[in-house]
Amino acid sequence: QVQLVESGGGLVQAGDSLRLSCAASGRTFSHYNMGWFRQAPGKEREFVAAISWSGADTYYSNSVKGRFTISRDNAKNTGYLQMNSLKPEDTAVYYCAATLFRYYNDWTLKSKYAYWGQGTQVTVSS
Repeated sequence: QVQLVESGGGLVQAGDSLRLSCAASGRTFSHYNMGWFRQAPGKEREFVAAISWSGADTYYSNSVKGRFTISRDNAKNTGYLQMNSLKPEDTAVYYCAATLFRYYNDWTLKSKYAYWGQGTQVTVSS
């Protein structure tokens, strides 16, 4: 089992920045690739970004590429999502998740993730 707890969400204005954290416990976090997803009211949960277990490989959705940066610190068992130039359409509950699947195509799929956090709310006002 891997337990994941997100933090760092909040209410910000358009153009501001936030950094989300995902603290992991349980099985060795460094064995897992990590993803961030988000879900806006009335919409499906969608892929945002993912990072390999080593941190060497990252992958982003087109909607956040160039604005968001995913990273991790395995020594601290923590993953991060730095979000810059936030837009109202970024408003959602953000979830981190862990997967053992190795390929980019798998990382975009919710079904490939075995463990999920409870989510943190990000609200961006215009």
